[in-house]
Amino acid sequence: MTISFRRKAAAVTFAVLGLTLAGGGIAIAQPAAKAPEAVQPAARANGSQPPVSAESARVSRALTAKATTLAAATTLTVVNANGTKARGTGTVIKYGVGQYEVQFGYVVTGGVYVATIGRPDSCCVPPSGEVAVAPRLQTSNGVFVQTRNSAGVAADLPFHLVVHLS
Repeated sequence: MTISFRRKAAAVTFAVLGLTLAGGGIAIAQPAAKAPEAVQPAARANGSQPPVSAESARVSRALTAKATTLAAATTLTVVNANGTKARGTGTVIKYGVGQYEVQFGYVVTGGVYVATIGRPDSCCVPPSGEVAVAPRLQTSNGVFVQTRNSAGVAADLPFHLVVHLS
């Protein structure tokens, strides 16, 4: 009995030691991961934001004049593919194919932005595609949204946007 217990204990010890060394060996064998550089979206070649238009700056100034910093809020906005607001809050500005800016009457730079491709009506399944959101450069009350089709090509697609301030 004691012999089989000793053998099992030794086997378990060697197994744990082997797994520990194997895991450590993998971690050591991998090159040190380089942290991604903090780059503004405008500096990226593929995902750059268009420059702030005169209309965007005018709307931003008008909304910022009345803007407040909210302690906690959740804002929902539904936008049609053509850049018009279907429902919700905010002002929508369409820049180009698949490029939208949604501005609010309060500062949203510290918020969380979530968007999904979605139809503005209650019918049918939305078209397939991708959506990306980012804080709007040089606009503290704006969110930039970019939509693409399933092939990754910029496309006008309807979307739902949620902005949460905590």
